Amino acid sequence: MSIHLGSLTVSAAAAADSPTSTPIPEEEEFYSSWSLFLVCLLLILSLWTSYYLQRKRIRAVHETVVSIVAGMVVGFIVRLAPGHLIREMLTFKHTLFFNLLLPPIILASGYELKQESFFRNFGSILTFAFLGTFISAVGVGVLVYIWSLLDIESLDLTLLECLTFGTTLSATDPVTILAIFNQYKVDPKLYTIIFGESLLNDAVSIVMYETLSQFHGTEIYLSSLFHGIGIFLLAFSVSMALGVAFGLAMSLVLKHSSLALYPSIESCLVALCAYTCYFFSNGLSMSGIVSLLFCGITLKHYAYHTMSRRTQRATKYIFGTLSQLSENFIFIYLGLSLFTSPPSEEKVTSYVKPLFIAVTTVAVVFTRYAAVFPLSELINFFQRHARGQRSEEIPHAYQMMLFWAGLRGAVGVALAAGFHGPNAQTLRTTVLVVVVLTVVMFGGTTARMLEVLGIRTGIEDDAASSSDEDEPLPIRRGGARWQRLADDPHLSQNQGYARGTTRTGAYRVQSPRSYNHHIQSQSRSPSGSPEDNNQLHRLANARHGNSSPIGNLGRGHGRQFSPVRSGSVFSAASSDEYDSDSGEVLPLAPPAGASAGAGPTAAPSLRSSFSHGGGTRRGREVVPGDR
Repeated sequence: MSIHLGSLTVSAAAAADSPTSTPIPEEEEFYSSWSLFLVCLLLILSLWTSYYLQRKRIRAVHETVVSIVAGMVVGFIVRLAPGHLIREMLTFKHTLFFNLLLPPIILASGYELKQESFFRNFGSILTFAFLGTFISAVGVGVLVYIWSLLDIESLDLTLLECLTFGTTLSATDPVTILAIFNQYKVDPKLYTIIFGESLLNDAVSIVMYETLSQFHGTEIYLSSLFHGIGIFLLAFSVSMALGVAFGLAMSLVLKHSSLALYPSIESCLVALCAYTCYFFSNGLSMSGIVSLLFCGITLKHYAYHTMSRRTQRATKYIFGTLSQLSENFIFIYLGLSLFTSPPSEEKVTSYVKPLFIAVTTVAVVFTRYAAVFPLSELINFFQRHARGQRSEEIPHAYQMMLFWAGLRGAVGVALAAGFHGPNAQTLRTTVLVVVVLTVVMFGGTTARMLEVLGIRTGIEDDAASSSDEDEPLPIRRGGARWQRLADDPHLSQNQGYARGTTRTGAYRVQSPRSYNHHIQSQSRSPSGSPEDNNQLHRLANARHGNSSPIGNLGRGHGRQFSPVRSGSVFSAASSDEYDSDSGEVLPLAPPAGASAGAGPTAAPSLRSSFSHGGGTRRGREVVPGDR
């Protein structure tokens, strides 16, 4: 009997031991509620810890380390408690990981990828992702095989088992380091290389694991190496093509349909397209991670700009929220599994081999060193001689930080669930302990390493920012953002009021004369002198019940015009009167202190500003035309 997950086939003997008797449904529901309660409680603790650490600017400890430690404490208590149902429900399950926890992380990574920086450093990323992962997997496998030949701890491992074991520990997962990089705003090049390598080598390690699994139980010859390389390249290429195809298909559907009028349906279809791509690729025995990654990149590059604004925001925040929850849950899961995964009826010494764990940890660190520094020098040599670049592409400080980012993650633990044989439990426990050790050891000292290496921080990558971050969100209700901008003199002087124009979402807000075409048509003189323009400003302010002088507007001094204080059409009182969902412009109430006749002219003034100002109505939003 076997469990088939995508292209991973795990024998039933490899799963955690479970009682032969079937649990009573009511009892199972009772204990499942308690297990989910513990997980939710730990997630809340992790997120509150993250909030506290960011508020206090404490970077020596990260939330992922806290999540692992908290999971270990709860797992130890559950291990000592009587009963087995809660312990089995909290045990790390690879099906849950691959089907539920991993897809949101990969999708959000591809969807929010800074594509300009990613493809600018694509050669370096591919070098570390392919060659670096290969060196790490083979190096760990060979060193572990040599250790098993010494027969110190009675481990009888074949070369194929050792190489498969090496592939599970070849995937880096620098979630902790990247989070600290975000806080410090580290150089975008270093961030992109580490981020891109971790994305691709997860997929590379899984494809390598599946390739080696196909040779299990067979004789290995020299031709098997070329056969394995062919299987690997075919699986990776087909998976990437599937992801791009699904992304392009969704882009065409959004472009040639009116889904923008129904943003809730549009958001659901975008998310379902990505998940369908992932499960379809796994069903074809390809790599779902590769497909999902490139599907997310394609969706962001082609489909994002044809979505409605509501769908753009919804997909961005939904994918990001699910990714953060999944990451925290994975680290809690790892801490719990450290005590809940091993079988309770066996002695601890039968599957915990301290010397083997120490040798594996040293092998992981050594192979990471052997992969980063030679490949970095190779990249520098190529850039210097092939492209004539004078400066080093990857300086020594960056190489050290790349080496420090070699901590392992949950992908290896999930792959280790596929081990079978007499040493399967020992290998699974070793992988889990090594992952926890690397996260605590390297992730907890990242902030200090940045200071020791003197890596530049506080750098903004404006050119590579995503398109929706270039514009502030439009004002829909309440006008709170307008009030904040109006009350802050630095914002008003430096971010648009002194220049006479401010962009907010889909609206272009200009000086008051943009909304007073009746006054302009009646009072504008042919000469257009500054005195006449100042007179127009005074008339416009009088129309809106504001007696403050605004003749100095546009020259950066004097009292600045505030659309909130002056009772203009985008004030806090009147912003609710424009309903973006219905696309209707409703009449405005007259401002306080204005004459009775001023009210009816305000609404035509707003309508004329959209009609004469070049505004056109597309779908449900008002989009400014070219002026």
